[in-house]
Amino acid sequence: MSVKINGELYTTLSDYIQDESKVDSVQRAQIEFEVALIGKLIEAREERGISQRELAKLSGVKQPAIARLESLKTTPQIDTLIKVLSPLGYKLDIVPINKS
Repeated sequence: MSVKINGELYTTLSDYIQDESKVDSVQRAQIEFEVALIGKLIEAREERGISQRELAKLSGVKQPAIARLESLKTTPQIDTLIKVLSPLGYKLDIVPINKS
């Protein structure tokens, strides 16, 4: 499946992200972080057998907002992430980057 972004055709979204003329290293790192974070959130929710609607009740975040978050249509605010991750048994931490 191809992805059309700004009129240009890419084989995958990953191909677009790796195009240094389109996405710089800081943007790439942010995108990769968001994808990994939201992927973990979805994985944790599904492992617990919790629907988006149930997570909304547990977290106090409306279900449509959770759907937008999970589909990467919005970048979550930190307070929203904390509210959504807490009922799933997770928290946000800042950890050093290991540079060998």
